[in-house]
Amino acid sequence: MVARKVAVTIDAELLEQVDRWVATGEFPNRSRAVQAGLARLHEDRARRHSLLRELAKLDPVEERALAEEWLAGEAPWPEY
Repeated sequence: MVARKVAVTIDAELLEQVDRWVATGEFPNRSRAVQAGLARLHEDRARRHSLLRELAKLDPVEERALAEEWLAGEAPWPEY
């Protein structure tokens, strides 16, 4: 991986937290902490978008029928 140096502005309280992580050995330096945070943000967004794509494939009528079949004998399914 090719690394590039950038300058960013970070809220003072957040930077203090990053420095605590470095001081406790959770990260070797500020750069690695910021890289880890950005990587996590990227992964979370990709996972959320993947979930949304999969949810868009669902057929609400079919899902309701499956739910009602499974809940047969339980409380009635509420109307939307």
